Amino acid sequence: MIYNYGTGDQENWLVLEPVFNSKALGKCEVIMALGNGYMGMRSATEERYVGETRNTFIAGTFNRFHPSEVTELPNVADVFQMRINLNGYPFDLTTGEIQEYKRTINLKTGELIRTVTWRAPDQRRYQLKFQRFVSLANHHLTGQKVTITALEEPLTLKLFSGIDGQMTNSGVQHFIEGERRLFNQNVLQLVQTTSESHIDVVVSSTHRFHINQQPHEPGRIIHMDRRQIFYEYDIQSDQNTPITLEKFSYFATSRDLSHEALLLDEIRAKAVEALSKESEKGYDALLLESAQAWEKTLWSVCPIHIDAADGFDQLAIRFAQYHLRIMTPVHDMRMNIGAKGLTGEGYKGHTFWDTEIFILPYYSYTNPEIAKRLLTYRYLTLEGARRKAKENDYEGAMYPWESAWLADGEVTPVWGAADIVTGESTKIWSGFIEQHITADIAFAVWQYYQLTGDEAFMTAYGYEIIFETARFWCSRLEWSDTDQRYHINQVVGPDEYKEHVDDNAFTNYMAAFNIQLAINYSEALGRKAPEDWIYKLERLYLPEPQRDGVIPQDSTYLQKPTLDLTRYKNSAHVGEIFRTYNLTQVNALQVSKQADVMILMYLLENQFSPEVKKANWDYYEPKTLHDSSLSLSTHVIMATDLGHDSLAYDLFKRAAEIDLGPKLHSSDHGIHAASLGGLWQSIIIGFGGVRMIDGRLRINPHLPEGWRSLKFRIFWKGEPLQITITSSELQVEKTDTQTRIEIEVFGKYYIFDEKVRIVYRD
Repeated sequence: MIYNYGTGDQENWLVLEPVFNSKALGKCEVIMALGNGYMGMRSATEERYVGETRNTFIAGTFNRFHPSEVTELPNVADVFQMRINLNGYPFDLTTGEIQEYKRTINLKTGELIRTVTWRAPDQRRYQLKFQRFVSLANHHLTGQKVTITALEEPLTLKLFSGIDGQMTNSGVQHFIEGERRLFNQNVLQLVQTTSESHIDVVVSSTHRFHINQQPHEPGRIIHMDRRQIFYEYDIQSDQNTPITLEKFSYFATSRDLSHEALLLDEIRAKAVEALSKESEKGYDALLLESAQAWEKTLWSVCPIHIDAADGFDQLAIRFAQYHLRIMTPVHDMRMNIGAKGLTGEGYKGHTFWDTEIFILPYYSYTNPEIAKRLLTYRYLTLEGARRKAKENDYEGAMYPWESAWLADGEVTPVWGAADIVTGESTKIWSGFIEQHITADIAFAVWQYYQLTGDEAFMTAYGYEIIFETARFWCSRLEWSDTDQRYHINQVVGPDEYKEHVDDNAFTNYMAAFNIQLAINYSEALGRKAPEDWIYKLERLYLPEPQRDGVIPQDSTYLQKPTLDLTRYKNSAHVGEIFRTYNLTQVNALQVSKQADVMILMYLLENQFSPEVKKANWDYYEPKTLHDSSLSLSTHVIMATDLGHDSLAYDLFKRAAEIDLGPKLHSSDHGIHAASLGGLWQSIIIGFGGVRMIDGRLRINPHLPEGWRSLKFRIFWKGEPLQITITSSELQVEKTDTQTRIEIEVFGKYYIFDEKVRIVYRD
């Protein structure tokens, strides 16, 4: 992959694949994926190859294949694939000779372009150009353009194109086949209905041809096979005379808010009408509309400019922002972000704590309206959270570790990969005992409120979430006669290499924060907080720093034997330790997937002194394998706070290269969504030093050595702030001069109403 290909106004906007690699198809399928939050598509090539993964997902269309399985996002019909025969030879890059090849994703416009010069096995040469986009201006629409030119002889082209509903989720077919038909002699349509959730999915496609830029009506035959409808086209052109196909597709479902009151036939008719109208504009005009939407809704709203010696850093944050946008269902608050976005089957499209802790801060700071919608989803899932609590004999709301449908409750699979020692399936305990997510959601509600001052949201949704989660924790606490304290036993913390532990520091502190928050808000609302909450909070055991300043991650971590982790920390393979040990054995060692205590000290940073943070960094970081993609960004921020500037930047680069880097198979199962949110946090919260401390804005910059400046925009209490940081100066500007803002910079306080310029380092 090449990341410095773009020049001029495309500099640091393009990701280029310079060579076709049939053994690493998943890399580009994912990092060059297209989407708009309503739907997402892996960028598999038009022609098919062994080892490819063709995924198209529509947000919120979950289905359960069988009662023994969990809900997942179904893989809907594919519209981008084509079979292309050039003078009798199938276009296939594993045959013949590739003379030129480039595939690029333009992050600014959301267009994927592939250009190929190919010599067929009969030695005749062709130029092919493939273009496609998923519209940000019309969430239902995709566009595709294919231009084929014979370079040496006239061309007889046979092309197969249409809609393929034979897609599965790794072999599982989630759809009952519906009607396939042709409308108005030019619109193909296929209907699918999910087998358990009964969601109708209507996929429509239409084609337009040009020869040498002149409209052309080719000969065609329509085919209808099982779960497929497509055209077979026959076209002839002269040497060096391009044949151009423009194909437009329209996706609609009975789950769409605009379609809920419609009958299936009405949805189908509406789709045909909309597609016919849109396709008349042509590919270039529709692409321009989509590109303008990208500029209007993202790049002009929360731009980030890094002036650095290495342009990769600038491209990396644009890559993160691009993917965060195409994975976020901004159109419907009944939906949330999957751990792999909409780019792969990994984690089945489910929502985790990844949203609240790693992604939501990006939106809370840059687009609070989207943040509010994502949190509203959690309010709408309270029914399932209350049911999970009741099923476990607790009160209040116990949020599921993995979430899908609003009322589903827990949807975490029970069984996972094989145990390397026993050969048996490993039980996934997260859905049973990884309970910190309940406090994480309460924390995210509080953080959003502190950043925005959105009292209407709190009144309608936020307070209830916080009170219900506090009720859960108070019912979850266990009394010990031994030390006359309440404890939280048998949990999994963020460090998932430690299962069934007692008094996990992260869980206990976050639960205490949640309960205290509920008490504070009860009093602020003029209510009397339940005595039970106050009594239990005062007696909740919180692991304290020991004589060396180290806080025990849990009740037994510090008593476990240590291990030389050099081999595993330096391995290019995530989870290398499981090639030697099974999870039971790892559970008995001082080794962490990600350090609980570091995350705790980041989220609740004002509860711990710099000395305690340093002591815990020195103790836990050497024992942390960073096998979780969530780990690196947290450690970037902590390393920055502790003055480990060079290490912080090294960790940042590692985080940026999880998807963008040289590892060919790191993204096969989908994009690392939370890591991308963490990348934004690394830059803005870490290097930029932006923090919200108890409702106050603090900015303590720590730019990496190679960065000359960092410019970005955040929202504070509903007002946009333009922030510019150099190695020695900080400037903050705002447009509304009617209000005054106070910021803290390295212990000093500044109040301004328009602009402030601070020299923070000589």
